[in-house]
Amino acid sequence: MDENKKTCLYQKHVALGAQMSPFGGFIMPIQYSGIREEHLAVRHHCGVFDVSHMGEVEISGPDAQRYVQHIFTNDVAQAPAGKILYGMMLYPTGGTVDDLLVYCEGDNRYFLVINASNIEKDVEWMKSQMAGFNIKLDHQSENYGELAIQGPEAESVMEEVLGLSCKELEFYTFKSICIDNESLIISRTGYTGEDGFEIYGSPHYINQAWDALMKSGRALPCGLGCRDTLRFEVGLPLYGDELSADVSPIEAGLSIFVKTDKEDFIGREAIINQKANGVTKKLVGLALAEDDKAIPRHGYEVEAEGKKIGYVTTGYRTIMTDKSVCFALIDAAYKDLGTKVQISIHRKLHEATVVKRKFYEKNYKK
Repeated sequence: MDENKKTCLYQKHVALGAQMSPFGGFIMPIQYSGIREEHLAVRHHCGVFDVSHMGEVEISGPDAQRYVQHIFTNDVAQAPAGKILYGMMLYPTGGTVDDLLVYCEGDNRYFLVINASNIEKDVEWMKSQMAGFNIKLDHQSENYGELAIQGPEAESVMEEVLGLSCKELEFYTFKSICIDNESLIISRTGYTGEDGFEIYGSPHYINQAWDALMKSGRALPCGLGCRDTLRFEVGLPLYGDELSADVSPIEAGLSIFVKTDKEDFIGREAIINQKANGVTKKLVGLALAEDDKAIPRHGYEVEAEGKKIGYVTTGYRTIMTDKSVCFALIDAAYKDLGTKVQISIHRKLHEATVVKRKFYEKNYKK
């Protein structure tokens, strides 16, 4: 018996001949025409992703802001209605429960978007932290489908194909609208490093929108394969690779999203201690020599001075720059730019250099 869930677009993917594979508890499209073609479509034109596997949780009630402040590292008290914040939920140890987006709806209402692989764990964690807060927690994942429309032509595709006005949206803002009796949330966000939008709506609407996009030919269907290559190139983390219960945002280089100057939140003391005393491991970028075509993969060991100092979290031969690069979690003593290390690839040590963790420049709308 197949225990993996299917999104509302599953049959559409199968009909298009997508390569399907388990991911985060769902059967998801990995690629259609090919990872490289899909990657380039997003970088140069427009691609559309089914991201209906993501989780959605609504928090409301008199203590909603205080509660979200308590479980979330970023500062929602400073965010106006219509703003989206990225941050994390932490364990008291500083390890990461999940990274997530918080949509600030105003009037003590928040819409939280969590990772598919963590939905059940996250919801249970949130429920376990509700004591002392007058709030309502409404798990809505089953009621939403979601599309990500990404690339330099995304705005025109949104407006001309789907009839969704979005020019006024700034980066990391959203609006709620009603169209043809369908309630939608439209945000200018994404996970690709390009301008783009995400649409949350009923499964019925998401199916209609997908069909319109496919008929138009304006947005190439894209799978999770290029979603990973796209996010990696521009230095964006993936939970389970760059973040985990054993990796804090400080170790992952995401301290900008942890506001220790706000009121107490879960994990705050541990983070303050890490900032004051330093950490023993750090996420870095590594680049192999220009002429080295080997590809470092997740889990490969990183060595220096004859000893293991860490491991690769994500690695690829980049599509835009054609370089063998990776993220690696290594001993903090070796984190400085220019430091020489080795990566064990198929039992052979390959020379690598610590570099910035962004391998391609983002092209977000400013």
